Amino acid sequence: MSRIGKLPIAIPAGVKVALDGNKMTVTGPKGTLSRELHERMTIAVETDQIVVTRPTDDKQDAALHGLTRALINNMVVGVTTGFQRNLEINGVGYRAEVSGNVLTLSLGYSHPVVYTLPEGISVEVEKQTKLSVSGIDKQLVGSAAAKIRSFRKPEPYKGKGIKYADEKIVRKAGKAGK
Repeated sequence: MSRIGKLPIAIPAGVKVALDGNKMTVTGPKGTLSRELHERMTIAVETDQIVVTRPTDDKQDAALHGLTRALINNMVVGVTTGFQRNLEINGVGYRAEVSGNVLTLSLGYSHPVVYTLPEGISVEVEKQTKLSVSGIDKQLVGSAAAKIRSFRKPEPYKGKGIKYADEKIVRKAGKAGK
């Protein structure tokens, strides 16, 4: 039995869950998320919890069981508290600024990097070198943070670039002297 899949998902106060066939819609204080779930999984919405069950103990069904439960849980957590990824910019002259839904990054290139934020994602800039990417969809938050990081990945010699706040950069030794 899937250890994650067998856990029920608690529905907090103020969250509405609607199930139409295999399409689930979760509405909460932060917004609304909807997702098509796999048709083999059986989803039961009770008054204060959601239970996901699988038809057989087949390997594919076991994998889908945990996945389906995790996706639903991420939707419930997203509409109640939301998700956030923190990024740090290291390097002389490297900075970021946001105006509206456009993020402008100065990363040592001959031109500024301009990134238009996807719908549902917001970025806060603290001290020009710390970014906070937040939203209600976990997948979209992670994707936007990865895209921003990809503009200048941290390099191993001086650590310059954009890195996740909790990321450790493995440093290499520079040139060996005579």
